[in-house]
Amino acid sequence: MDGTGPEHTTRTSGVRGWVRDIAVAGLFLTRLPFRPGGVVGPGELADAGRVYPLIGLLVGGLAGGMLMLMSGLYLHPLACAFIGLAAGVLVTGGLHEDGLADVADGFGGGSDRDSKLRIMRDSRIGAYGVLALVFSVGIRVSILAGLPGPGLAAVSLLSAAVLSRAVLPVIMVFLPLARTDGLAASAGRGSVPAMALALVIGVVLAWPLMGLTGAIVGGLGALAAAGSVGLIAQRQIGGYTGDVLGTTQQVAEITVLIIAGAIFL
Repeated sequence: MDGTGPEHTTRTSGVRGWVRDIAVAGLFLTRLPFRPGGVVGPGELADAGRVYPLIGLLVGGLAGGMLMLMSGLYLHPLACAFIGLAAGVLVTGGLHEDGLADVADGFGGGSDRDSKLRIMRDSRIGAYGVLALVFSVGIRVSILAGLPGPGLAAVSLLSAAVLSRAVLPVIMVFLPLARTDGLAASAGRGSVPAMALALVIGVVLAWPLMGLTGAIVGGLGALAAAGSVGLIAQRQIGGYTGDVLGTTQQVAEITVLIIAGAIFL
């Protein structure tokens, strides 16, 4: 895939199309051995946006399951929350956390658009990035550990994983690309149908976990988080990158957890 704003390729329809989308999304968004088969064409990752909440279901399910397992070993709720989040990070390879740290360093340390993008591409982490990760992990752990019981903590973590990924296509549809190379550029621009399906799937998956009202409010909160990150990114660098998408996921996940905490406490 090149980085010149690729066009969308011809898509496989029906069940095979959904299966391929899951494999493509899983390949890029996790470290699990997904195998789409053949070459992943230009625009396929963006078109697969409709299944991002399904990838969230997988990641959140594994993280929540680990949290429940540790609770069964009678570990302290804080330890259970930390280990649950660590399991999610292992599944994703820290993809979203890395994006959050890069954006914090770039937006916090850069003096203009070019310097911000240059800092974001630097593999080294600075003070802003470290603080962003500390706050992100700390807020999520404290909310999860404070919920009344490991079951509600696992459900909240799962809901947050689903809804925070369901809003990623919103950024890919409404924001321009900030640069012409990198993962976001090679992934292609998002499509409105994929975005709409992702939002619907996200709410439907969260419904049995948080209740209908909770799923809707959580979805709206995730949308508000995505919109806020998008507006800041637009002003800072003129669009989005892969790091901005990672930041969106992190901020949306925190927002959903805050909402879940308000609902379940």
